[in-house]
Amino acid sequence: MSDLDTLLLETIAAHASDLHLAAGRQPFLRRQGELTPHGHGAWDDDAMQALVQPLLGETRLQRLMQTGSADLGYTTAGGDRFRINVFRSLGRLALVARHLPERFASLTELRLPEHLRELAYLGSGLVLVTGVTGSGKSTSLATLIHEINTHCARHVLTVEDPVEFVHRPLRSVVSHREVGTDTPDFASAVKAAMREDPDVILVGEMRDTETMRAALVAAETGHLVFSTLHTADATGTVERFVGAFPGEEQSLARHRLSMVLKAAVSQQLLPRSGGVGRVPAVEVLRVTPAISNLIASGRSNQIYSAIESGMELGMQTFDQSLALLVQERLVEADTARPLARDRHGFDNLVACIRQRQRP
Repeated sequence: MSDLDTLLLETIAAHASDLHLAAGRQPFLRRQGELTPHGHGAWDDDAMQALVQPLLGETRLQRLMQTGSADLGYTTAGGDRFRINVFRSLGRLALVARHLPERFASLTELRLPEHLRELAYLGSGLVLVTGVTGSGKSTSLATLIHEINTHCARHVLTVEDPVEFVHRPLRSVVSHREVGTDTPDFASAVKAAMREDPDVILVGEMRDTETMRAALVAAETGHLVFSTLHTADATGTVERFVGAFPGEEQSLARHRLSMVLKAAVSQQLLPRSGGVGRVPAVEVLRVTPAISNLIASGRSNQIYSAIESGMELGMQTFDQSLALLVQERLVEADTARPLARDRHGFDNLVACIRQRQRP
């Protein structure tokens, strides 16, 4: 067993999400969102070089030399899957490995709103899952793809850098394309997908305008497209998407987005009450005809109010989600309050909840 496999198995045994390894320091593990030393001695430069060279191979090693970082998916001898990023820090090698559980958790296990299940059964359109790095976007999308794979006879095509969750065909045919191995970039893969008879396309990340253009075309031509953006909330998702286009294209991009966007799901992870694990706060935008009109006319500032009043349609704001987490005693009010958009309104929600909970 390699030294890396040993460390990765220790990462799993410690119930950690990430392993941090770098030349000149001891390993660290991220558990419950917190980094802690792993108790090994510092790795030297020769040990890191010996580990990284066979791990990356020639192509990714060249990418590391040219850009300073390289991504890959890695499976241990025991079948455990990790996403690994190798990078240089002050000229020395480092890596971060994130454990990707083999079993796909359900929406209930992830504590995601059950209404999100409906997104897996859409016939076409664009669904965006957003949040900061490490907020669980990939896991949420993997759960939706697994729902499709389990219950629908479709061709699902994923484009990722690297491929993270590997879906074995159940009712669906699932094809995985890895950027840098199977295709040069996201945009090329999405354009090529039009000739590969997909029903569902998962684009790991909207990194550039060309990928966004290709995703719009795919959604407009009857495909269901899932992807991610690094935005904090649903309103910001709309503006971030439109803002990626040149000024002269933004009006058309806004109109096209209003026609194909079906939902935007924004999430962030909070420490669970009692200090064991984390739970997601989730903002959900479902695009109704009224919201489509708001997007098309550039009135994104009114979308938040529409989400607030759309709970019967499966929508919720972050503040409403935070209040529900407090109500269910999953998160402490003092933890949730700093994250609320309207702290006074959040305090009122929590006060009402506590009033109802009194015997």
